[in-house]
Amino acid sequence: MSSVHIPRIVIAAPSSGAGKTTVATGLMAALTARGLKVSPHKVGPDYIDPGYHGLATGRPGRNLDAFLCGPERVEPLFLHGAAGADVAVVEGVMGMFDGASGRGELASTAHVAKLLRAPVVLVVDGSSQSRSVAALVHGFASWDPEVRLAGVILNRVASDRHEQLLREALEEGAGVPVLGAVRRTASVATPSRHLGLVPVVERSAQAVQAVRDMGELIDASVDLDAILALAKSAPPLSAEPWDPAAEVSTVPGRPRIALAAGPAFSFSYAENAELLAAAGAEVLPFDPLHDTALPDGTSGLVIGGGFPEVYAAELSENAPLREAISSLVAAGAPIAAECAGLLYLARELDGRPMCGILDATAWMTERLTLGYREAVALHDSPLAPAGTRLRGHEFHRTSCDPGACATTPAWGWRTPTGAPATEGFSTPNLHASYLHVHWAGAPGVAQRLVEHCAGPATGQRP
Repeated sequence: MSSVHIPRIVIAAPSSGAGKTTVATGLMAALTARGLKVSPHKVGPDYIDPGYHGLATGRPGRNLDAFLCGPERVEPLFLHGAAGADVAVVEGVMGMFDGASGRGELASTAHVAKLLRAPVVLVVDGSSQSRSVAALVHGFASWDPEVRLAGVILNRVASDRHEQLLREALEEGAGVPVLGAVRRTASVATPSRHLGLVPVVERSAQAVQAVRDMGELIDASVDLDAILALAKSAPPLSAEPWDPAAEVSTVPGRPRIALAAGPAFSFSYAENAELLAAAGAEVLPFDPLHDTALPDGTSGLVIGGGFPEVYAAELSENAPLREAISSLVAAGAPIAAECAGLLYLARELDGRPMCGILDATAWMTERLTLGYREAVALHDSPLAPAGTRLRGHEFHRTSCDPGACATTPAWGWRTPTGAPATEGFSTPNLHASYLHVHWAGAPGVAQRLVEHCAGPATGQRP
């Protein structure tokens, strides 16, 4: 096993809202503007930030999630995504030591930084404080000796005098160098809504401008040479890069699997499609907002997450595609839908007709459902046989009635209070659920789906 040296750095913060995404995305854009090949990564199950990362670097934004994929896969997945890069930038999640609830450091930014043996730069909101910043940074630097906190970027700094006070305090009391200071008056237009930033795929020119602004802001505010020097100080890694072809067997026949994409269905891990292709499928993206038919020869369908509630009118108006999907399901073709896909397959969403494949009604709510889940498949489906155990993540502000099929729910799990719960819909040829699954953590999901697409149809309708 040979070692690989990929310069890398992790961008963390004491808490959410400190400015990690602006700094990390801006850093990626600024380094790319220097002519470097930058590999973008995000800790945790986020779909939206990686879109901005991809726009900044021209490479797919990839997630590193020790809960969904297992700690043992973090380094291999990193090496897979960073192949050929000059430097990698990893944006953290929440506060630096915040991970899966009740599981210690698991899936936290600090945990991933240790798994990658990467130096960490802490983004600190400097507003409303001066010398206290030293106590804050000292605490983060000393909390876990295995985490190498190598620098600080000050954000929301009010003035030259304020910056001087913050720098003096950190030099005196924390022993952690300041690598940059971003003024409070500096602003980047990044529109948000109920689940965070508006995804890149929806904003086009505005997203391009926002990423450009982030890059120029960080280039003017941060010592990029010092950042690169820190990144280069990370030691070589010795794991074998993750290889989708090593995770699955090739299924003969090259079945054609349609993959919903576009503004309404933009939530997908890059590794999911890579696994489908490695298992022998031809993956065919299509946009349910505009395409009135499925790709020719479609033998299976994957509809991932996104924002169908934002585009309910347009999705409903595209009756030819809704009818085509209903016909595909009626013919027994395998269908895998998660979150947004579940809503699209329902009878209606916010009062507008959807595909009508599931006898369920969905609507937008004010309540955010969020969290990791440890699930077991309760019935056979195209994704998993009954009894399969895997980890997933919920992230939505919609509700569905019923939330699970009365006779064949997709998943079962325990709520935080320990009560049993069921969720989703399953038949031998359909799986629909709110649960997001990173298939790199359960590659058998992709293998089974491709096998079902290549085999005889079941003809069973949910």
